[in-house]
Amino acid sequence: MPIRLLPANLVNQIAAGEVVERPASAVKELVENAIDAGASRVDVTLAEGGQALIGVTDDGCGMSPDELELAVERHATSKLPDDDLLAIHHLGFRGEALPSIGSVARLRLTSRPKGADSAWTLLVEGGRKGKPEPAAHPQGSRIEVRDLFFATPARLKFLKTPRAETGHVKDALERLAMAHPRVGFTLSENNRSLLSLPACHGDDETARLERLSAILGRDFAKASIEVEAEREGLRLSGRIGLPTFNKATSAQQYLFVNGRPVRDKLLNGAVRGAYADVLAHDRHAVVALFVDLPTTEVDVNVHPAKAEVRFRDPGLMRGLIVGGIKHALAAAGHRASAPATGLGPLASWRPGVSLPSAPAQSSFGGWSAPPRPSTETLWAAAAQAPIALAEPASPAPFGQVTPAEPAPAIDYPLGIARGQVHDTYIIAQTADGLVIVDQHAAHERLVYEKMKEALAGTGIARQGLLIPEVVELDETAVHRLLTRQEDLAQLGLVIEGFGPGAVIVREVPALLGDGDIKGLVADMAEELAEWGEAMALQERLGHICGTMACHGSVRAGRKLNGAEMNALLRQMEVTPNSGQCNHGRPTYVELKLSDIERLFGRK
Repeated sequence: MPIRLLPANLVNQIAAGEVVERPASAVKELVENAIDAGASRVDVTLAEGGQALIGVTDDGCGMSPDELELAVERHATSKLPDDDLLAIHHLGFRGEALPSIGSVARLRLTSRPKGADSAWTLLVEGGRKGKPEPAAHPQGSRIEVRDLFFATPARLKFLKTPRAETGHVKDALERLAMAHPRVGFTLSENNRSLLSLPACHGDDETARLERLSAILGRDFAKASIEVEAEREGLRLSGRIGLPTFNKATSAQQYLFVNGRPVRDKLLNGAVRGAYADVLAHDRHAVVALFVDLPTTEVDVNVHPAKAEVRFRDPGLMRGLIVGGIKHALAAAGHRASAPATGLGPLASWRPGVSLPSAPAQSSFGGWSAPPRPSTETLWAAAAQAPIALAEPASPAPFGQVTPAEPAPAIDYPLGIARGQVHDTYIIAQTADGLVIVDQHAAHERLVYEKMKEALAGTGIARQGLLIPEVVELDETAVHRLLTRQEDLAQLGLVIEGFGPGAVIVREVPALLGDGDIKGLVADMAEELAEWGEAMALQERLGHICGTMACHGSVRAGRKLNGAEMNALLRQMEVTPNSGQCNHGRPTYVELKLSDIERLFGRK
């Protein structure tokens, strides 16, 4: 077959297949053009999910009649003045959007540049371009796209229902609105308002928080913290949700590079890695992260829809995100998010309080934390108390717990234990309210942090079993454990083969005390099966430590005396990330006195 050049219209339709996947793609391209034109307000209207009509109106710089004709030609753009693909400072730069849309739809451009006496309009129908004609329009531009894909009917069958397509449009517009809070946006369909975001004012952080709150909700504003980090010319900023404010999917992870919304596996993986210590593997954080870096350090020209980017130094970018998020979480005072209850005054319950991340320097409510004792002293006196006592603990009647500290110590952040309910929850009185602590979740975090500290130092101390524990498993599970025998020994778990279907446990981490050894070994075998033999165990130390901590922690249903409860509270106050367990659930909730008074109608 002879080689030939494809017709120009067919070339545009092929480009449209890459750039205009659905109505939301067209909206994204048109709104990006409006932002690049300096618009302070962008209004989007739809009909039938965008298939029948997409209208984008802005108050930007506008276009002259000659520019209208050039705008619908392929690769015509005003956004690369130096023809340098490494110096891209606008959202658009390819010059493909308008001709691609015009090749598969009925496209009308109406525009009036600043200072002009009149506006001009141009029609492109299925790739056939008309001539500019006079029109009435204020300064700025309006782009109308009607009958999308009428020229390529086969594409229509891939579209979803109008409602679903409208949802995609709304998501695309919200992402652009997050990145540009000083621009106002509206979205309407069939005279029904779907989105109204006025332009935000104030400093950058205030404007960004206002816009994020309008889109993600006030719950996110209350349960998020600011992140700010910089390294070698790369800057990270934005808001990240507290670990206890998590979702079942990563749909609410918004990432922006130089003001451009992107979906990047590297960035998503970095977010997951940063939350690995404080979030269950099947839960996802809510974040809005903005990365700013020199244009020479990122390639935005790797995807026709500009949805993906490539970094010159991926390792540097990952380290910036992981380090920035971890630092922000550590500096947050171990807060936890408020639960959504919808129970009137109960909705004001607030899990967690601002605790000092560095006890020797921090303070809470006028209480200054004393110097932190040595690790050995602290854990011998506090953390081990709930694990293994010389004598069985005798529970104290509710309301009659004898505090380990004198009365003024009620100013501690987590207060003084006053009782235990359902053998699971510790009730503590603070200076201005009360705190309810989940004893298992709290102690699990304490053991986990201690194991991490030991791994980073001299290693995890072992405790030999007087009578070795035999754990029966299937042969495949036994094989998996024995292939990791040396790695497990580094974590304090010493096992040996005991026939084809069992292992014998001779030593366990001393921190675990008399935990559930059989359950621990069985869980280890299951996790090794999930990760696969090729993955080094060192890469999963956090999960291993978390599993061990869970099995070695104070269980729900364990009766504690006053000394044990207060020891647990004091240890939480000086332990990082104590506001949530290893799975991202809050370890305690706080109810202020004013909240209690509202419950009883006293306020």
